[in-house]
Amino acid sequence: MKTVFVTSTGTEVGKTLVARGLIKVLRAEGRAVEALKPVVSGYDPHEAEGSDPGLLLSSLGEPVTPDGIARISPFRFTAPVSPHLAAHREGKKIDFNAVVELCRWRMQAATDVLIIEGVGGIMAPLDNEHTVLDWMVALEQPVFLVTGSYLGTLSHTFSAVDVLKRRNIRIAALVVNETAGSAVSFTDTVESIKTFCPQLDVQGLPWLPNSKAEHEVFQYLVSKI
Repeated sequence: MKTVFVTSTGTEVGKTLVARGLIKVLRAEGRAVEALKPVVSGYDPHEAEGSDPGLLLSSLGEPVTPDGIARISPFRFTAPVSPHLAAHREGKKIDFNAVVELCRWRMQAATDVLIIEGVGGIMAPLDNEHTVLDWMVALEQPVFLVTGSYLGTLSHTFSAVDVLKRRNIRIAALVVNETAGSAVSFTDTVESIKTFCPQLDVQGLPWLPNSKAEHEVFQYLVSKI
């Protein structure tokens, strides 16, 4: 059994896109793949099919049902804010240990590949003491770090890489997902990250949905799992 944790430098930069791409390639190869996104904020049950857990279920070839959503994402909150604030608005608190134990249980139960998708960026708070970074440290699994090509991404990316290295988290690959409509050159962004992070495997994911280029990137990433 193999596990990879998909994380990012911030929110809305493509974690679910990458997770779904990995699932698609793995299924095409006949692999047994499972997915888990334990914590999700901004969840609207009336739009379940378009939600992150809904999209993951669809990629797995499963129907988007309440039971399926609960299995993929048991800690769901309505407010589109950081997880700890979203939980607080509902009078709840995320049980960090429960999140970690759920992942460990699913890791042990998986027969081939388990893809765990985080929430927000690497420092997104889960409660008043723990962040997504603490979650990744507890699991001790390799990560795919996803970033964008928007203005400011270089600082965000280099900061994230530095923090992950300091906590001994192995970055299996750094994926630069092209930000649609960005005034910043995608190619220049990828090359700059390669220059400053020569020790990392940096992959550029161009904004060409369902293209041959996109498929080739996901195929390569699967080979890193």
